[in-house]
This record gives sequence, C-alpha cells and structure tokens, in this order.
Amino acid sequence: QVQLVESGGELVQAGGSLRLSCAASGRTFSSYAMGWFRQAPGKEREFVAGISRSGGSTYYTDSVKGRFIISRDNAKNTVYLQMNSLKPEDTAVYYCAAGRGPLVEIRQSKYDYWGQGTRVAVSP
Repeated sequence: QVQLVESGGELVQAGGSLRLSCAASGRTFSSYAMGWFRQAPGKEREFVAGISRSGGSTYYTDSVKGRFIISRDNAKNTVYLQMNSLKPEDTAVYYCAAGRGPLVEIRQSKYDYWGQGTRVAVSP
C-alpha cells in the first residue's frame, strides 16, 4: 500500500509559479512510476506529467511542455511538479498517482494509488 499526500496548491496570478509536492508513505517509493494529473471544473481528469522509477524518463502533455517540470527524490519519497508561466487554463485540482509499471504511463488505468488532490487556481 502506498499513501500519497499532495501539497502546494494555492491561488496565483497568471505568469506566476508554483511547486507542488507529493509525499508517499512506505519504503517502496522507488518501485513506482509517478504521475501528475489534473481535473478542471466541469472537465475530465487528464494526464499532465509522468516520471519513471529512477527519474531518468519524463513525459508531458503538450499544453505544459516547456512550462512544467516533474522530478522526484527517492530518498525523500517525494515527487514534485514545478509549474512556471501559469495560465488561467491551468486552474484545476492536481492529483499525484503511483503506478507499478516501470515506464511512464499516461493512462489513468495504469496507476494503482492516488492522492486526494491539491487545488491550483490561476487568476488572469
């Protein structure tokens, strides 16, 4: 079992930056690929970024490429999402997820554990 707790979400102005954190319980964090997803009001949850077990591979949805950076610290059991140049359309609840597969996955079905989410609001 893995428990995930996100933090770092808040209200920020467009063009600003935020860093989200996701702390994982357990001693097997490095066994999981990690992903960040988001759900905007009235929309389905979507993939944002993913990182492999070692951190050597990352993948981003097109709308955040060049603005967001996913990273992980396996010694701290934590995955991060650095969000720069934020736009109002980035407003959403952001979730982190852990998956047992070795590769970065964009499909939600490939993730086994989910956090409760942290809310990000970007004002114009």
